[in-house]
Amino acid sequence: MSKPKAFNYLSGYSQQVQQQAQALLDNEKSGAWLLKKYPQAHELASERALYDYAQGIKNQYMRSSSPISKVVYDDKIHIINNALGLHTYASRVQGKKLKSKNEIRISSLFRKVPEPFLRMILVHELAHLREKEHDKAFYKLCCHMEPDYHQLEFELRLYLCHRDRFGDLW
Repeated sequence: MSKPKAFNYLSGYSQQVQQQAQALLDNEKSGAWLLKKYPQAHELASERALYDYAQGIKNQYMRSSSPISKVVYDDKIHIINNALGLHTYASRVQGKKLKSKNEIRISSLFRKVPEPFLRMILVHELAHLREKEHDKAFYKLCCHMEPDYHQLEFELRLYLCHRDRFGDLW
């Protein structure tokens, strides 16, 4: 029996963890479990609020890193492509100098999720200001900014499985 397409969000986890998540989904308990832990969505619906929130995290943990010029929700980012958000940088020539602007784009799906999930995604994208690759140093920086980074990532992936099967929670 092949795994449902939605279950691909959890494919990087151990077999035991996948089986536990599958049981929650099959017994239709994933929604209740997530809602008990995260009863409401964040209120950062505007892009200005999102930018200010991201800037606050950056200023607290990465003050000396390159500035971010834009943080926006993006309708074109699809979860199917394994992207929750994107960190991009555009180089432009200004006179004799090469200027680089950092932008963070978050999937519009995350306008209505609990604040810890949004924070985890922003922490991930902010970590790319210093570490381009998903290596040990990258995840160490993520965990420095958000100690529950790995747990939040798992719970967000569980929510994505739930959402694909049953619909939105928040």
